[in-house]
Amino acid sequence: MLNVSPIPAFQDNYIWLITNNNHAVVVDPGAAAPVERVLAERGLTLEAMLITHHHHDHTGGVQALLAQWPHARVYAPAAERLPAPGSIALNDGDAVSLPELGLELEVMAVPGHTLGHIAYFAASPAPRDQVPQGQPLLFCGDTLFSGGCGRLFEGTPSQMYQSLSRLAALADDTRVYCTHEYTQANLAFCRAVEPNNPELKKYLQKVAKSRQQGVPTLPSSIGLEKAVNVFLRAHLAGVRAAAQAHEGAELIENIDVFAALRRWKDDF
Repeated sequence: MLNVSPIPAFQDNYIWLITNNNHAVVVDPGAAAPVERVLAERGLTLEAMLITHHHHDHTGGVQALLAQWPHARVYAPAAERLPAPGSIALNDGDAVSLPELGLELEVMAVPGHTLGHIAYFAASPAPRDQVPQGQPLLFCGDTLFSGGCGRLFEGTPSQMYQSLSRLAALADDTRVYCTHEYTQANLAFCRAVEPNNPELKKYLQKVAKSRQQGVPTLPSSIGLEKAVNVFLRAHLAGVRAAAQAHEGAELIENIDVFAALRRWKDDF
């Protein structure tokens, strides 16, 4: 049975572990030691690594893991520095087949945080693989966070807005596996923008309880993010009004609202 679980790394990273029986794939292994520990504890064979972008906290463990698992495949964005010799370079629309897991993934180009950033999307896990109930899966790196989005280290606001719009168009029940535990801080910003959003208030309470218990707030879902994440809500009048008030200027286009929100968040 397909299973997805987080391996904590550094202070707030999650390396996602995808397993079926004793086969394992990891997403964005920024550190090798926590992955090695879990693989050993559970008797798992590392079959592949999925890289979303080139930042070291997402790729730093690749070489050490390959030293132990030399036959593991490494998938990474073609438009960025590859993390290891022999990496399989991926472009938008490519397919990644993980037969050991019974999983097929579509590659989605989502530039903004970095220029070559990609996401991995499984529209329909096989019926026998309940994760749970066959829901679509999205491994989106640092593009979309719960309640937020990645900083624009390389890309433009327009690129990030288009990338987020593409992800927001996925089915509402798509499970969102992003790679940082930023949810509580992100929601504090969302509350500053939309203080009267009832879904946001409800989610804030749930997240606060999870963090008090030391439980990850992820995965999220596309439907939930569209209800609470202001970066997916730049088209709404209330979000526009808040952004205009903070910016002190009229914002005509949705992309202008998004860019103003990103600047606001950078200094929040």
